[in-house]
Amino acid sequence: MTTKGSGFSLIELLVVVAILGILSAAGVVSYNGYIAGSRQNAAESTMQQIALSQTEEYSNAGQYYTQDDCEVIGTANVPTATTTTDLETFLFSGENIIPDDMGYEMCVASTGSTFSVVAYNPDVNVDEGGCMIILSAQGAWNRGANNTKCPRE
Repeated sequence: MTTKGSGFSLIELLVVVAILGILSAAGVVSYNGYIAGSRQNAAESTMQQIALSQTEEYSNAGQYYTQDDCEVIGTANVPTATTTTDLETFLFSGENIIPDDMGYEMCVASTGSTFSVVAYNPDVNVDEGGCMIILSAQGAWNRGANNTKCPRE
């Protein structure tokens, strides 16, 4: 009497491995988009904290804190690690409110008699020159350099 094995055939195992590979690839893409989105949300939250701090600076000094090496239009002077550190030093007494692993550098640009908070990440939307997010003093958002949207990776 011959008994048939109750194990899986090689073809069945290969099909299962292929399905798991496809599912894991889709999961990695979703995870990367989630990480990029959370970094952008963290940058926008930090920008709102900076704008609130600017209100306090205006009530104390009668003017907004702005940085000469920060421009809203063009990419000649985009935020750098130096402008980010200077911003933390002046408005937040040196507290590290802009985490290095967020990927965005920030600065405060003078726009007439008011200001705009600028955040820049060169690693997102590389073909378009990076992702620039601008928050005006009035609370208007502009997400994307040259009016292109900053995509969630």
